[in-house]
Amino acid sequence: MILWVKALHIIFMVAWFAGIFYFPRLLVYHAESTDASVQQQLKVMERRLLYFVTPFAILTGVFGVWLIMLYGAEWFKVSGWLHTKLLLVVLLYGYHAYCFKLLKTFQQDLNRRSGKFYRFVNELPVLILFAAVILAVVKPY
Repeated sequence: MILWVKALHIIFMVAWFAGIFYFPRLLVYHAESTDASVQQQLKVMERRLLYFVTPFAILTGVFGVWLIMLYGAEWFKVSGWLHTKLLLVVLLYGYHAYCFKLLKTFQQDLNRRSGKFYRFVNELPVLILFAAVILAVVKPY
């Protein structure tokens, strides 16, 4: 049972990351576009993508909590690496919420930031992913 829960946690995490890697890339294109029809198409793509991956974010959390419950309270207490990983996960959920703020900004044609800014925003989940995977695999403490 635990391996099925772990597999589903990983599957939904990968799907979630695919979306939050691509979403800011769409914002780069949107911020750099001057063509109104392209901007309209990007608005549709941005909204659909973010709403599509949000259930994956929720299911990642559900299966992650389920895993912690299956492993038990004693395991959780001694797994310091997991506490750090959970902090990163909280940051990632904050990032996901920030993506909704960005979506609203673009939907209302209120963006004032450059494509360069969104390229930077695009790199944040990559760093979180690297750190979370290293913590989960290496379990340094």
